[in-house]
Amino acid sequence: MTPRPTSDPDVGGRIRSRRLMRGWSIRFAASRAGVSHATWSRIERGLQAADNRFTLAAVADALECSPSELTSAPVPTAGLQALAALAGADAVRQALIDIDPDEPAEGIAPSVDELSRTVDLAESLHQSCDYAAELRLLPGLLRDLHVETAGPDSRRAQRLLCMATHTASSVLRSLGLCADAWLAGERSQEAADSLGDPVLQAFATYARAGAAVAAGSFQRALTLAERAADELQRYASRPGAAETLGTLQLMCALASQCMGRLDESRVWSAEAMKLARRTGESPAMGLHFGPANVDIWRISIEVEDGDPGYAVDIALRAGPGAIPYGIRQVFYYADTARALAALRNRDREAIRFLLHAERVAPQHVHGSAEVRTTVQTLLDRSRLQAGGTELRALSARMRVA
Repeated sequence: MTPRPTSDPDVGGRIRSRRLMRGWSIRFAASRAGVSHATWSRIERGLQAADNRFTLAAVADALECSPSELTSAPVPTAGLQALAALAGADAVRQALIDIDPDEPAEGIAPSVDELSRTVDLAESLHQSCDYAAELRLLPGLLRDLHVETAGPDSRRAQRLLCMATHTASSVLRSLGLCADAWLAGERSQEAADSLGDPVLQAFATYARAGAAVAAGSFQRALTLAERAADELQRYASRPGAAETLGTLQLMCALASQCMGRLDESRVWSAEAMKLARRTGESPAMGLHFGPANVDIWRISIEVEDGDPGYAVDIALRAGPGAIPYGIRQVFYYADTARALAALRNRDREAIRFLLHAERVAPQHVHGSAEVRTTVQTLLDRSRLQAGGTELRALSARMRVA
């Protein structure tokens, strides 16, 4: 029997939008709904009706929204920004494949001076968590830098390419695109290896280790970061070496925590804090390493698998003011909110921290699975306690049912 076309042609588009906002494949979303991927695909394309109440309920449940949102509600502005970022990731992925160092570059690129300014702009957009704008900028920048690596200022172009692909790895990881983040990290490593700069090589390894953690390859991440940290000890006096070493130690702490080795994780964090007290708050390598950043990492580690009360104590003592960048501040506010929610009797404070995180970096917050879980927990508890209109408005913006 030929499937009946939908009576509302916009339903399929709304379903597709919400699926893309979560970064899910059709097969994964369909498996959550208990339908075949072919059925889901036909629904998205408007070739099969989804207005049967049982099918619609299953699809809505899979997408963590209400059926009415699929039949009538437009995609919110924040959702459109998230969609724009995900759409931009496709072009970045293609650029990363195209800039294979073994393949000759073609075309004419801007001057290396101009490209350096564009690399700075991309990093600035990343620090402010404007992922959509950053991803629009990166594909052309990566290709232009690839062209210039064969030019007269090859070494400078390779260094800039290392930095740009590192930034690409970070934003792709933030969007949950772990394989793409790993590819970007490998491109960063290739550029660093071509220069033979040990600090830059360790910096690129940090990007790969971060992608490995995001993908769930925790032992691989620990091995990469620990090996790079050991190697970098020999070059500790070089500019940027201490900051890169400390950040690698924090990555070791995170990977250890992810493997359930909290005591080992705390040892790594303590080592990083010792180093941070010597460097102070440093902008070197764009890592913003220092005591405040170490505390932000420690909050995240404790809330995941440690003591949420201790995480809150760290947060209230430290504060994010020493790091004037959204990409670090949003973790401070979001992870502190998660810790407060875990304490159960501090929901109002948790909501306040979540709202502050959203003001700092809405694209990041609206795409964060961890924040979504916290909002859902608070929303469920608000049925018994006074959650307030602010929580309900935040859950609506995040499409948390």
